[in-house]
Amino acid sequence: MTTANTAAADVDVPEIGATSDAGSRPLDDDFRTVGNVRVGDPRMTCSDVNVYYGDKHAIKHVDLDIAENEVIAMIGPSGCGKSTFLRCLNRMNDTIEICRVTGEIKLDDQDIYDKRLDVVPLRAQVGMVFQKPNPFPKSIYDNIAYGPRIHGLATGRADLDEVVERSLTKAGLWEEVKDRLDQPGTGLSGGQQQRLCIARTIAVEPEVILMDEPCSALDPIATAKVEELIDELRENYTIAIVTHSMQQAARVSQRTAYFHLGHLVEVGETTQIFTNPSHKLTEDYITGRFG
Repeated sequence: MTTANTAAADVDVPEIGATSDAGSRPLDDDFRTVGNVRVGDPRMTCSDVNVYYGDKHAIKHVDLDIAENEVIAMIGPSGCGKSTFLRCLNRMNDTIEICRVTGEIKLDDQDIYDKRLDVVPLRAQVGMVFQKPNPFPKSIYDNIAYGPRIHGLATGRADLDEVVERSLTKAGLWEEVKDRLDQPGTGLSGGQQQRLCIARTIAVEPEVILMDEPCSALDPIATAKVEELIDELRENYTIAIVTHSMQQAARVSQRTAYFHLGHLVEVGETTQIFTNPSHKLTEDYITGRFG
């Protein structure tokens, strides 16, 4: 694992199909996503992606592009597969023994499931921020410096100092912690810890940042700061975020993808998804009929 990741213990096999009766209508195996799954400037391209947990078919024939310098929000009821799909994008599902992924996922032109590919640099290129802040039991400084050290991105203390300041500044945390960099990262507030984890991800110079419900454990003020940060980061990074909050998806994303029982039901511009969804299941979820 790199600084962009947490231990495998943070990755739980989801309960597949945990929706209410109103939202449990199955879709045929030959179902095709409503909306345009392709974009003109993809940073990641997913084709016929399937995920199996043993005999359970958790993700079913998903096609989806993730555009450069875009925030795409993945929404849907619990157990719909959105977090499972997100974890496919940097092979975090490899940490689950019974998990099997088929199909093709490319970062630019590189198939990330090529058996010859080293997942360590991949997880630096496609970093992940998890639901619960998980700073290392180290100082604030060493939380940020750890990744650049092991990846050889900084050659000396001066280089590390620059990376630490730059990363914390991008994460909107520098002014709050610059005078206590030697103190434990675990001593920060929850919102500060999450921004520390974002800074830790940025420090290894990723191309894509994955966020799995990054604000679910935060209070409204901390959530607002992280959402503002996400909007700023979009200028330099491609971001995919899983969220249970439709309001958050509407605030931070340009495109939204709605998942239902393993299927990608609909994808489109966020405004269109929330104001004029094309599929009945999307409309039912958006309007609160189930979820």
